[in-house]
Amino acid sequence: MTDNIYNPDFVKGLFNRMSSSYERMNYITSFGFSIRWRTQFLHPFQKSSDKIEIIDLLTGMGETWEATKHRLPNARLTALDFSAGMLRYAEKKNQEKFNRQVTILQQDILQNQLPEKHFDIVTCAFGLKTFDSEQLKVLATETKRILKPGGQFSFVEVSEPDNLILKLLYGFYLGKVIPILGKLLLGNPREYRMLWKYTNQFRNAKQAAEIFKSAGLDVTYKSYFYGCATGFSGRRVAE
Repeated sequence: MTDNIYNPDFVKGLFNRMSSSYERMNYITSFGFSIRWRTQFLHPFQKSSDKIEIIDLLTGMGETWEATKHRLPNARLTALDFSAGMLRYAEKKNQEKFNRQVTILQQDILQNQLPEKHFDIVTCAFGLKTFDSEQLKVLATETKRILKPGGQFSFVEVSEPDNLILKLLYGFYLGKVIPILGKLLLGNPREYRMLWKYTNQFRNAKQAAEIFKSAGLDVTYKSYFYGCATGFSGRRVAE
């Protein structure tokens, strides 16, 4: 493959094409654990009824909104993604389930117009794998820039398991079974084969966590279900 799989236009096109089936496939890909992980990665945030500002980066179809609102019911939620295809479904969800209370922005987080020191919390579920190391540096810098001093963040991503047997089984499932399901749903297995390619190259969130630490953020690394998902959380140190 000659494409640069981390080129924003390539990633945007990929998710635009997958948007009609991505939510179902994300559930299938993770054996249903994606719902649990979307809840678990919010645990660093204390339950609160305060009217705080939260932004969900790479929001996709808004799959994390329900868990966020359950934990922080009065939060003002902003959602950002650059995929028009994904955001069409997010807009529908916003209208049908959230009374249009979510502010949806179609922007690239790497080149955004978000205000500085504005958000109390930054969340991002299953978007890290589509960034290379240089883009992760920008992501870390932007996360720090948009957070209020003392503000918190949490990221989670599907990863290669630590256990060898589980790793082989998971690799076969993502690399072979998921493309077949993708063909049945989309007619093109190549799109969903890319999800395994991203996961295989990403491996886990350790490098991303170190990059966020290097940006001056307080970071704690996390592993979920034997490393099938990994992530990190932390805060911008108060000034």
